[in-house]
Amino acid sequence: MELIFFKMPNSNTKSHRGHQGGQEAGRRELVSRSLQSAQHCLEDQDFGTAYAHYLLVLNLAPELKNDVRETFQFTLFKWAEELASLARIQDLFNCYEQALELFPNDEIICNSMGEHLFRMGFRDEAAGYFHKALKLNPDFADAKENFYRVANWLVERWHFIMLNDTNRNLIYQKAIEKVVRSGCRTVLDIGAGTGILSMFAKKAGAPCVYACELSKTMYELACDVVAANNMEGEIKLLPIKSLDIEIPKHIPERVSLVVTETVDAGLFGEGIVESLIHAWEHLLLQPKPKNQDIGPEDYGQVIPAGANVFGMAVECKEIRRHHRVGVQEVACVHLAETVEFCSPTRASVNSEETIEPYTTEKLSRVPGGYMPLTEPFQAMTVDFNNLEELKSLATRKPCKISISVTQGGVLDAIVVWFVLQLDDEHSLSTSPSEETCWEQAVYPVQGLPDYSVKPGDTVMMEVCCQDCYLRIQKISVLTSEYGMDIERENTLSSGNEAELCSALASLQTTSTLDGMGQECMLESTEIALLNNVPYHECFNAAIGKVLSSLIPTRESLSMDVDGHNREMNFEKSQNKNSSYTTHDPLYVLDVSEGFSILPIIAGKLGPVKAYSSVEKEQHQIALNIISEANHFPKETLEFWLSHLEDESVMLRRPKSDKLWSIIILDVIETSGLIQQEVMEKAAISRCLLHSGGKIFPQYVVMYGMLVESQSLVLESAVQGTEPTLGFNIAPFINQFKVPVRVFLDLATLPCVPLSKPTELLRLDLMNPYLNSSSREVKVQVSKSGHVTAIPFWYHIHLYEDIYLDTSSDSSHWKQAAVVLDKPIQVQLGDELVLNIQHYKSNVSITVKQ
Repeated sequence: MELIFFKMPNSNTKSHRGHQGGQEAGRRELVSRSLQSAQHCLEDQDFGTAYAHYLLVLNLAPELKNDVRETFQFTLFKWAEELASLARIQDLFNCYEQALELFPNDEIICNSMGEHLFRMGFRDEAAGYFHKALKLNPDFADAKENFYRVANWLVERWHFIMLNDTNRNLIYQKAIEKVVRSGCRTVLDIGAGTGILSMFAKKAGAPCVYACELSKTMYELACDVVAANNMEGEIKLLPIKSLDIEIPKHIPERVSLVVTETVDAGLFGEGIVESLIHAWEHLLLQPKPKNQDIGPEDYGQVIPAGANVFGMAVECKEIRRHHRVGVQEVACVHLAETVEFCSPTRASVNSEETIEPYTTEKLSRVPGGYMPLTEPFQAMTVDFNNLEELKSLATRKPCKISISVTQGGVLDAIVVWFVLQLDDEHSLSTSPSEETCWEQAVYPVQGLPDYSVKPGDTVMMEVCCQDCYLRIQKISVLTSEYGMDIERENTLSSGNEAELCSALASLQTTSTLDGMGQECMLESTEIALLNNVPYHECFNAAIGKVLSSLIPTRESLSMDVDGHNREMNFEKSQNKNSSYTTHDPLYVLDVSEGFSILPIIAGKLGPVKAYSSVEKEQHQIALNIISEANHFPKETLEFWLSHLEDESVMLRRPKSDKLWSIIILDVIETSGLIQQEVMEKAAISRCLLHSGGKIFPQYVVMYGMLVESQSLVLESAVQGTEPTLGFNIAPFINQFKVPVRVFLDLATLPCVPLSKPTELLRLDLMNPYLNSSSREVKVQVSKSGHVTAIPFWYHIHLYEDIYLDTSSDSSHWKQAAVVLDKPIQVQLGDELVLNIQHYKSNVSITVKQ
């Protein structure tokens, strides 16, 4: 950054100008000296003192604001970095507050303040600064990217989907209308969100309506929505959680109705049990006494009144590949049997932390579909109007359930949904067979020695509510050869020992492997990556080719990149060229995120010193065990973080006099977006390669196509007032819409393709001069319709013709899509021009009109 000296005008101070002239001269002299001192401090990298000098200058000479603005920003940001590294958080925020008093309309300072807040977990506050920066400069790319990122945290995407679900809204409205019009007078909306349920109650005629919402962003949004619908003075909004509401501090008296939809796909995951226990004990009138005829205004009740929870055992390849490692060998690397990989859903059983025991899927859109293995069964019922039942949920003994297998297959998961009984007349189902905005809760089955089942077998499990989560645990299979089921297990005669042993042997339980080997918990995306055979084979081939080109004595090391006799060749290279291997190994660094066996694959291909960047101790232990199982010399694999003094500086030389042969970077997030700062990392990596060394991948090509998809439209923004039954909500919540939808499965996305796949952008990590920050792409329309979105994916080119397709069936990556603000009508044969902008690691796609 260019630093500028400022020379103050000479002041011709004469004695006859008096005291005022002397003051002005002194001010100018002080400002001039402070500017010079600030400059010297910057040269010495004493940013704190430089910042203090600039504060003095700007307070004494506001007329210099425009002249010193850029240098002041630079100084502020550098000083803030130091303060953050020293954990002087209050001082950091004080500096930004001082800066914003001087430059209240500076979008760059606003955005930087937001970034610090976001990193520290203050997402609501960060959103405010990002939003302000965007208002000041709508084209500010950094602020735009930051706001989109924080918007996904603050206003989760399901808000849009649910508000667009007209049927869900209508059923809730009818149930609320029914009880209010029967005489219920006071209503409390718990977890109000946008306030739509509160407005239903008010419109139905409830005299007193209260609503609480803990999220600062959603609370402020609800205030705007209520005001826009002319109910500002009629609904009292509270920015607190219901557990903190006190009478009469927050509301004057107990209410006769609580309305809420604080339920997730697993019913209890958003804390509805805890909040309703508190409501019954502190906020609601007593429940209606039996056999007494009193009006609704005199007793308490809850909407929803209760729920029925259902489950079903299923076979689903997509769930399986994300939760069970199904391969024993990957690119000639043997995965040791003593390492037992599991996903977080299984680890939650024994974890001291409260981990969600299920994942969620919209089964109707799971790639490859699913197959029911049993009939649906009722897992649990709950009455939200019964305090004692709610209190007993957490302490109740687990309920044992056994269900007969009706279809042979592979037992991959227990899928759970529920029917929400709003009252005795109105209900909502989250069943996978229903057209609903809801996903289903998925409990992957893990730890069985055999997952195959056949008709007549019995699937057994325990169901309970623990730590505010619905848990399906101790899943086991009883085979049918011995005619046993769970109820008959203990009726076997103790004298018939052979029959008992055989029956017990046929009982598969998830505890079979407990205590054996090293357990290694991986995220579901990491398990899917480990199961991605083409990914590892492509890396194996590409690494092999690069190493072949770099090893001078190729005759002694016949590289076999197709995977045949590789171990034999490796041993030959060790024996024939031992001095080379000992003193001059080739250095390979894998800085891809998460669990990766690529360093081990590289180590099997020749005289290599491979470094892994995995952080977690159990991941390092697992890699060491796999290395030993593959007869790796201990010095071949090392963990890079143990060599770094500063873990934030991940990219540097392997040794002071050595450079890397291969650096493996993560370029694409599993969400379908380009990784943050990947081009900056590539620039550093290029400086750390020796001659002939390569970055993997060498370049990435983005592909996209035009589609018509009503699903993407409904998931991205609320569509006017029709789905919200006339209430004006859309303009307010749509402030938080983002133009890109992530974690999509293009294979099952409900859409109509309107063009063929087209190359949109090429990012070259080895040859950046080939990259263009802006380009126009002409896309030929192949089918008439309305373009609503542009899904995109990537071909990741490792070496020559070796590449990975992130849209393939085996891919662990998802896809993403840009959703247009307004549909564009097109006819067969039309040509649409897309404007592709690439800034840092962010890509924007717009249609040129």
